[in-house]
Amino acid sequence: MNETLEWKDIAFLREVERRSGTPVSACFQCHKCSTGCPIGPEMDLLSSQVMRLIHLGEEEKVLKCRSIWLCASCEACTTRCPMGIDVATVMDTLRIIAAQRKVPAPGTRGERFYRSFLSSVRRHGRVFELGMLTVYKFRSVDFLTDLDKAPKLLAKGKLSFLPARSANVAQVKEIFRKADEEETNR
Repeated sequence: MNETLEWKDIAFLREVERRSGTPVSACFQCHKCSTGCPIGPEMDLLSSQVMRLIHLGEEEKVLKCRSIWLCASCEACTTRCPMGIDVATVMDTLRIIAAQRKVPAPGTRGERFYRSFLSSVRRHGRVFELGMLTVYKFRSVDFLTDLDKAPKLLAKGKLSFLPARSANVAQVKEIFRKADEEETNR
């Protein structure tokens, strides 16, 4: 078996490190991130396995796994990492890369939720829950799940029919514009 990494392998690792701002190559597979993950039992790949696949340059396997979409970004993994790797940020970076490369999320609704959330923030400067959930329900073609909760949330004032626009909506739109521009120039 060839023990040396090829250039393409290192290229994916370096891209993830650059975009996440965290030293993925420092991972020595202690598995503390995986043992502390509350979503771990639902994942097809544990966070430590995702880190190892990044090391090996297995871009396709990583970007097609369910785990990156299931990650709750609770940061339990990041807190437990003895090497200071921000595993939650790496997972978020992988979601971004997968979305940009239009890699379909297998068997999860995470990507649809992610896109619905971001489009709501882009439009209103903050999340408009009812609008975001409506878009998400259409994207996931799942109209009835949790529908019984809507009247309770509306009664308690947790959902509003109209969006509350952020006072900083122009700044948020500018952030999205710069991010889009940066991605185009990549």
